[in-house]
Amino acid sequence: MSVRTIRPGIDRFAVEDWDRRLFDELIPLPDGTSYNAYLVRGSQRTALIDTVDPAHADVLLSALDSVERVDDLVIQHVEQDHSGTAPAVVGRYPGVRVLASPKAKPMIIDHLGIPAERIQTVEDRETVSLGDRTLEFIHAPWVHWPETMLTYLREEKILFTCDLFGSHLATSDLYVEDRARVHEAAKRYYAEIMMPFAGLIRKHLERLAGVDVKAIAPSHGPTHEDPSFIVDAYRHWVNDPPSNLVLIPYASMHASTARMVDYLVTALGDRHVAVQPFNMTVTDIGQYALRLVDAATVVFATPTVLVGPHPSVVFAAYLTTALRPKLRYAATIGSFGWAGKAPETVRSLCSSLQVEWLDSVFARGAPTPATYQALDALADAIATRHRELS
Repeated sequence: MSVRTIRPGIDRFAVEDWDRRLFDELIPLPDGTSYNAYLVRGSQRTALIDTVDPAHADVLLSALDSVERVDDLVIQHVEQDHSGTAPAVVGRYPGVRVLASPKAKPMIIDHLGIPAERIQTVEDRETVSLGDRTLEFIHAPWVHWPETMLTYLREEKILFTCDLFGSHLATSDLYVEDRARVHEAAKRYYAEIMMPFAGLIRKHLERLAGVDVKAIAPSHGPTHEDPSFIVDAYRHWVNDPPSNLVLIPYASMHASTARMVDYLVTALGDRHVAVQPFNMTVTDIGQYALRLVDAATVVFATPTVLVGPHPSVVFAAYLTTALRPKLRYAATIGSFGWAGKAPETVRSLCSSLQVEWLDSVFARGAPTPATYQALDALADAIATRHRELS
């Protein structure tokens, strides 16, 4: 664990999980991740903001050996990678007071087993004095759980944001040094975790515009000394219209669908439409999610398996729908042997997407000249609609 000073009396306790490669049994972590807790010492009280993943509880507790007293433990978000070591901290410091939002209290009891009498709830914009320092709590529900809140240290103007503005990035840097690398990791993090709540995040960004913030300290990734770097990025991701980009998540069993994908990629490129195919049997789903932030169109390409789409494309359709991107258009292409309902199944999986569905193109067996002609028509339809995006 690295213990680094952000300001005098304000330390970051960070576990750099260099080797972790999967989060929630779902999200790939090509750059590992970190779990950040923050110790804020006031003239009268000391507060610990968040903890670390319980797999690393002993590391945090060892780092806290020199900390004689923790008066307040702030649980901003109950997900275990941030709160999982809270029971051990409560056990270490018998007098510690757990501070959390009202929605978090029953979750802390249920998930962590901390007794109700140890938990004090704080309302939106309520303050707690540490003596010469003041913590202000800003409720931020659905960023990305319903109980989430942020903590603002008024005197130093530091905003502790837990998952908001974070990045799955293990790094020895205390502050953002490599902006391009952090931007990519933060955008990927936004796509995988925050994008389903873009509308709510937009409102939270509007509220935070009235807060004077000099630094942002998330619970994953490095600290932002220039808050505008990450706040402006979030504004773009949340507010910008989709760009001239088509994604093609696909699978192909006997090359027919792959040949159709190759043809459509070329046809779209010839029409000045950016396109990226993703073979869903081998792709990094985080890369697919990241590109969904900007895409205007998705084309699901699938062979037919037991009447329906290939399971990898079923997953792509489910994931796309769950992430709620800013897509405007969608289509299905692929192949079948004798019968099937792959297009209908894909559309039913994506029924909550607010998109215009373009004509499907399916070949019986190998693609024929008529198939390619239909793919040209689909490329024309996409290109025409993309010219209207701006």
